[in-house]
Amino acid sequence: MINSFIPEVKIIEEKVLSDNWYVLKKITFDLKTRSGEWQRQSREAYDRGNGAVILLYNTDLKTVILTRQFRIPTYVNGNATGMLIEACAGLLDKDNAEDCIRRETEEETGYKIREVKKVFEAYMSPGSVTEILYFFTAEYSKDMKVSEGGGHEDEQENIEVLEIPFTKALEMIRTGEIKDGKTIMLLQHLQINNIL
Repeated sequence: MINSFIPEVKIIEEKVLSDNWYVLKKITFDLKTRSGEWQRQSREAYDRGNGAVILLYNTDLKTVILTRQFRIPTYVNGNATGMLIEACAGLLDKDNAEDCIRRETEEETGYKIREVKKVFEAYMSPGSVTEILYFFTAEYSKDMKVSEGGGHEDEQENIEVLEIPFTKALEMIRTGEIKDGKTIMLLQHLQINNIL
């Protein structure tokens, strides 16, 4: 059985360290531990909003739609090209998760999908980032393709749309060609649930 201890928390101070792109805060708080002792702690938290991600799949062709784009954080952390293969994703802004992912799917991949299925939600980096990500899947077919995709030009996304056999995508996890956590989670979701 999971232990049900819930600590008490008192926020002492929130200091904005950066408000350039998103918001980085230093939060000082008191935390009452399991032993009843109060501890003063300080952590930084990066708030970039919440997001949604989707994996498009075709049961007849046994393929998935992924995207490829440049990601500067991966480049500065050892990814020689900075290019990353990912499932289509975006920030919610003021939309609900389903509306967001439908919009992002059409902008990035060029597919206007009919039905989406929410499969789970997860905090992707809870030690430092506030974001919760909503995970979706959807079937696609060639007749749903309404544009080339690639993202908004004014957002400088330069997204390449990839149609990859499902078995190859799974192999690309093993070889390191796919290193994006959210994408790996969705590919494994399809595999575990025998969807493809």
